[in-house]
Amino acid sequence: MSSPASERASYDISTAERCLITSSVCVGSTATILTATIMNVAVPSVMGTFGVGQDKAQWVSTAFLAATTLAMLANDWSVRRLGARATYVGALVIFIAGSLLAGTATTFDVLILGRIMQGFAGGITQPLAMMTMFQIYPPEARGRAMGLFGLVIILAPAVGPWVGGITVDELGWRYTFFLPIPIAVMSIALASLFLKGRNPNIQAPRFDLIGFSLMTVAVVSLLVALTNGSEEGWSSDTILELFIIGGVSLTAFVFWELRIPDPLMRVEMFAIPRFAAANFVSFMFGAAIFASIYLVPLFVQLIQGYSPTESGLLQFPAGIAMAIFFPLVGRLTDFGRENWLTALGILLSAYAAYVMAGAHTNTSFFDFALWMVISRIGLSFIFPPLSTASLQVLPSEYVGQGSGAMNFTRTIGGAFGVNVTAIFVDYRSAVYRDAMTAMQHDGNSTTLEMINELKTMWPGMGFPENIGEPLSQLFIGQAIIRQAEMLAFRDGFLLLAVAIASAIIPAIFIKKPGS
Repeated sequence: MSSPASERASYDISTAERCLITSSVCVGSTATILTATIMNVAVPSVMGTFGVGQDKAQWVSTAFLAATTLAMLANDWSVRRLGARATYVGALVIFIAGSLLAGTATTFDVLILGRIMQGFAGGITQPLAMMTMFQIYPPEARGRAMGLFGLVIILAPAVGPWVGGITVDELGWRYTFFLPIPIAVMSIALASLFLKGRNPNIQAPRFDLIGFSLMTVAVVSLLVALTNGSEEGWSSDTILELFIIGGVSLTAFVFWELRIPDPLMRVEMFAIPRFAAANFVSFMFGAAIFASIYLVPLFVQLIQGYSPTESGLLQFPAGIAMAIFFPLVGRLTDFGRENWLTALGILLSAYAAYVMAGAHTNTSFFDFALWMVISRIGLSFIFPPLSTASLQVLPSEYVGQGSGAMNFTRTIGGAFGVNVTAIFVDYRSAVYRDAMTAMQHDGNSTTLEMINELKTMWPGMGFPENIGEPLSQLFIGQAIIRQAEMLAFRDGFLLLAVAIASAIIPAIFIKKPGS
């Protein structure tokens, strides 16, 4: 157990050393977090290259986030076994290898394998960076430190779509994987110089392979069940078996972690009410940011016809807003009232998702950009106070585990947020398409009138008269598909608004006792 004196020693360092350590972990985190969302604007291009639908294409994001989540469970063990320096450098080497594999992939499965490697690296580097910054800053400056790290966490995926859009338009989607490699190489050099090696006074624990396997089975089973449920039927034997396997594995993980001396995750931390509430908010926070970053580029490209560059540029003002608000919120966090700051952020984010549910084919660039700015300002009010409040309630020896748990719940929230939202939009699109198609019959006067008007238009465009009716029916069919997709995306934004708003009460509950 760490003593107060040893805890003070960790942040009793010079300002120069603190800045160098901060730079080391922030640069690497930028590379891995940038990769989490830079691909989203390229999803339509990937769908075309490999001939996959949206139900499969969402694995580009989901596989990354699922691997990130699982790797976070191994972070605390790896730091104690190998040291911060070796762990961080090793993770970035895996990240570079995964980026090269995905960028040169000739099949969709190989692409997903590369994304899994990238996600695994991100799952190691992100909680390690958060834990390191929490330890090297004194308590009265930790709000600002979390604000700085939160700027990296949120600004990278906000700017990523813009950078990714330019890259896709100018060089092709494969180069979005190569772009973060120089940043990762730079971080390896910095980390090799400034991060600490293994502390010989800390006993190296055994790796909890059983716990890791149980959580892997749980996450993979639940995600696959959610992905394939609409196609195979939610009551089919396969889907029900996957849900049962996932639920049993998750329950077994909790019981196993309570029994062993060196668990991957100290689940008893969740018995602390403030910490449990903070993790619920963190889950919804992850779902909000990653699902919205996934949905918005698809909506504006598939429904409004934006190019990847225009799609990315749409989110750039939101990144600027976060760059302004994150440091300010970090400073406010040092004065307390973390719960009200977090609740305000949730309200703003939920409102932004709600107004996005009214988007349509003619929604202006300015309106959508404004909604994104409101959303990201809301997220800026969530991360610093949430991170600070959740870790301050833990004993010092649990900070590493607590950091991993917060990152775990945020990222698993992102994985399930993207997965559930993508499947929900796909399902609602089919419902709307079937309903509107059923209305196109011989007794529908509006449809007949439209077909007659279209039939008179085709000859003037050079088409033979005898194909006028098939062309008209094809045109109406494509219009139905586009209308159904637009309505489905609107439902997806509405689902996101409800999910975010559900975290308001837990957010208020994270206040300090007596405050």
